[in-house]
Amino acid sequence: MIKSILFLSLAVAPGQAFLSSSSLTPLGLAQTIIGSSNSDSNSFVDTIQTSFQIAKESNSEGYGFKQVLADVLAGNDFDKDAISNTIEETIASAPCVMYTWESSPSCKKAVTAFETIGASAKIVRLDDPWEEGNPIRAVLGRKVERTSVPFIFVDGKYIGGFDGGIDSEDASGMVDLAFQGKLREMLSAAGAME
Repeated sequence: MIKSILFLSLAVAPGQAFLSSSSLTPLGLAQTIIGSSNSDSNSFVDTIQTSFQIAKESNSEGYGFKQVLADVLAGNDFDKDAISNTIEETIASAPCVMYTWESSPSCKKAVTAFETIGASAKIVRLDDPWEEGNPIRAVLGRKVERTSVPFIFVDGKYIGGFDGGIDSEDASGMVDLAFQGKLREMLSAAGAME
């Protein structure tokens, strides 16, 4: 039941990725749902309809559950082209760029791994604030075909996350690339080694 209520609260509150621990009580969940329905621009029913419309469109475009969820959490109140341009500018702004969530274990491991090998990565937090990070995550997910954090780019190219990536020789994730002897070479060639 709590899972259903949690999903409902996420579905009716696009743009809000997580609830605080105090919101996980029945009263807190009700307040979150009711609070999201009192927005100036959307009624409760409009918000539900918007969430389901976003999910329907994302699903019809062939995206899987994780991307559909990322799209719902992002909402539809943002300019996809502007976000995409910002992402491209950010990726081009440093030899190594990593999009993270501060509390993600994989993100923490990636930061530690970069520090251990003496690499410098520009950190872009997607959770500060969530309202800005969720649309970025949704657009990144569509760009690289993966929604898991961290998103790591070296020399403008997606290399995967910490311990996973996509089916690509050079985007299988940090751990795999390190075991193949490619990670340090990629970082050096990009100018990301300190």
